[in-house]
Amino acid sequence: SPSWSRGVATDRLRTARLLLRRAECRDLDDLHAVFTRPEAMRYWSTPAHDSTAQTRDWLNGMIAAPPDVSDDFVIELAGRVVGKVGAWRLPEIGFILHPDHWGKGLAREALEAVIPHLFAQHETDRLTAETDPRNTASNGLLKRIGFRQTGSALRTMQWGEEWCDSLYFALDRSDWQQR
Repeated sequence: SPSWSRGVATDRLRTARLLLRRAECRDLDDLHAVFTRPEAMRYWSTPAHDSTAQTRDWLNGMIAAPPDVSDDFVIELAGRVVGKVGAWRLPEIGFILHPDHWGKGLAREALEAVIPHLFAQHETDRLTAETDPRNTASNGLLKRIGFRQTGSALRTMQWGEEWCDSLYFALDRSDWQQR
């Protein structure tokens, strides 16, 4: 189980295989390796990054985000950053992994560490997530860890030239605690 303390600002969460920590400027190359992969970015809010500057801007935004509205971590595996997990804007959570690490349970492991942290650190009774209906892997993962679908909408985001739909999920604090 992850290590964290209620009411104390936590910069690191450890799991069996992962270190979740705050983003740093030195993470640029590893994160750029994730954000330039079209298959990783397929259901993200933007198409794949086409420049290091674009990833640097994204990373700088993550680093500078105010802690009262953002509680985000990079996912480190064996000394390399392979993704990110957390709440860019509370109470909405998100996650992304480099495709080389898909299907190994890492996203679930990261979420199961960050969810109790978010509930312990923030005055929110519900976490939310938004996904593309075609993102069956993420949709299934959210359901397996206790999120329930609360709605859907058509044409919510334009990704490149394509309009995408959205599914909305929620996880109540009380449901998480009863797991």
